[in-house]
Amino acid sequence: MTAELVRGQNHPLPQARLEVRVSAGKPIVAAATLSDVQGKVRDVDWVAHPGAPTLPGLEVSKQAAADHRLAFDLDALPGSVHCVTVLLALPTGIGGPVRFGALAAPFVAVTGLDGCEVVSYTITGLDAESAVIALELYRRQGAWKVRAVGQGYAGGLAALLTDQGLPEARQLAGSINEAVTRGLARSVAPPPPRLPEGDRTRQAAAPAPPDGGSGAVPPQQGTPAVPQQGSPYDVTGSPGPVPQPASGGPVNYTHPGRQITTPPPPPPVAPPAPPGQPAQPVAGDATGWSMEERLYNQVWGMFEDLARTAAAYRSAVDFADSRMEQELDRALSDPRSRIGGQGDAAREAAQAKHTDLVNQARAALDRDLTQLIAESDVVEPALPAAFAGWDNPVWHGYRVPMEIPMAVRLGDLHLPESESLRIPMLVRLPLERGLWIDSGRSGSLDPVADSGDLRRLAMETAVTHAARLLAVYPPGEFTVHVIDPAGSGTSALAPLVQAGVLAGPTAVGVAAVADVLTRLAQRVDLVQMAVRGGASDSLPPDLDTAEHLLIVNDFPHGFDDRAVTQLRYLADEGPAVGVHLMMVADREDASAYGPLLDPLWRSLLRLTPVPDDHLADPWVGHAWTYEPPRVPRGSQVLQYVLTQVAEARRSWNR
Repeated sequence: MTAELVRGQNHPLPQARLEVRVSAGKPIVAAATLSDVQGKVRDVDWVAHPGAPTLPGLEVSKQAAADHRLAFDLDALPGSVHCVTVLLALPTGIGGPVRFGALAAPFVAVTGLDGCEVVSYTITGLDAESAVIALELYRRQGAWKVRAVGQGYAGGLAALLTDQGLPEARQLAGSINEAVTRGLARSVAPPPPRLPEGDRTRQAAAPAPPDGGSGAVPPQQGTPAVPQQGSPYDVTGSPGPVPQPASGGPVNYTHPGRQITTPPPPPPVAPPAPPGQPAQPVAGDATGWSMEERLYNQVWGMFEDLARTAAAYRSAVDFADSRMEQELDRALSDPRSRIGGQGDAAREAAQAKHTDLVNQARAALDRDLTQLIAESDVVEPALPAAFAGWDNPVWHGYRVPMEIPMAVRLGDLHLPESESLRIPMLVRLPLERGLWIDSGRSGSLDPVADSGDLRRLAMETAVTHAARLLAVYPPGEFTVHVIDPAGSGTSALAPLVQAGVLAGPTAVGVAAVADVLTRLAQRVDLVQMAVRGGASDSLPPDLDTAEHLLIVNDFPHGFDDRAVTQLRYLADEGPAVGVHLMMVADREDASAYGPLLDPLWRSLLRLTPVPDDHLADPWVGHAWTYEPPRVPRGSQVLQYVLTQVAEARRSWNR
């Protein structure tokens, strides 16, 4: 039985190795501090946070996220540590809520490594606080206990850390927020929230309730019942306000934007598997209102499954390493064990236990990978063009779509433990942030000898991304502009120019660059004023209502201060009104601008033209290797697709 704690209540912990799971509905920071018997945090080395996520005996998330899993091995903590405090805080300076009172009550649970909950706690009563002490794990008479705290701080992390006796509290709070900001700039956007019954339906059907009821299951405690904005289940333009239930009455979980009374159709059912064998995977094995939505959710489910199974494997290996070190230390600390063969026997026994634990963890990982690879083998061929790789046969029958898809594929992701398994990197449409195609050296896993080759590859990658975006939008719904001040990208741009799919000639030279930036900035101003004033119908009839993508090559060469300011404005304000940036640049080239450009880089999703392990998942923060999209060597698929796009545009303009 799970103990549901209230503020101030404590409970014994039955084991030393456990997890603390946090659910908040919106991205928050999770951290932990160590304190001595007087309750004081001695220095910054006693704080685990996104910038320094690992301490002996515990590990926290590397970035802000809506859900966290913090790992603890209480036996591995230093003997001088008497209390571990779990902290939650709202990131600052990046938008979003600034007080916990604007969020659903955060939910925390202490679980064993098998996932079984030991205790849970919903932190209620928060208002203006932006940081809160959620739990304390503390020693009492040689055993460990957990206490629900729920102490909030309106002064944020700095006030919380100061209260714990840390002299460098304000500086550390600033560095934590800086680490979070860097993490958000490199992270893959989190997936939409799942429906209460879950995205993936591999479980057996639940039996009907004995009373003949509908069998509807209320959301679990701590889980938002209504999908958040941006979910594939969210429908904009709801016909009216959401009716609120009467006090004490039943809650209606029907989405107000859905003008139907039936739930989504069930996913396809896998054929029965032989006894003792896992179920055969089926494409579309997820909840959704269409096959596209089910496949989208299934890919995200595979992404999460791989992240978590790799995390379990790494945690098990770390535990095996730690256990072997402890056993060796205990065995060899006794001088008597150094006489004769006792020391050798202790080392061999510790190594044997280590090998056994690692082999068990690897077997579990291999089992999960085998299942995920089998699922990928059936999902990949079933993907629609917007989700498919360039080598997918779906492109051979490509026709320009009449509807905007829910997402687009921008490359693939994989982990070192799963070299043979690639997860499609799907990003929701319309884009919520621009793209930065890195043309500089940044620790890539596929080093290019010549910097000129790297810049050429970056521009070719940008063209591939632009072609994909043009291909997945209906005719007239997506427009591409190019700024290339020195004309260095002419060769890479040839497919777009020759197909005639650009909005106009490439902007070369200072005057042409200024003209394009001014026109797009004016469009953003005009649409913003119309939307804010509720006068969208009064926009000029000749205004191009399509989504606009601006490709910028060789930044900051050829850009003055005014152009840089306009780019920052487009990056910050453009996505909300349909203007997006794709920067092809080397950050080192812009170092002369100092911190002026930092907000620009942080607002863009960084992609690379060669494999690079710079992206993080939104669950456990693994460093994933990103592989850019590649057109098969010798294939004419890109030219074929762009030709179809150009013909559709000409027909639409007639």
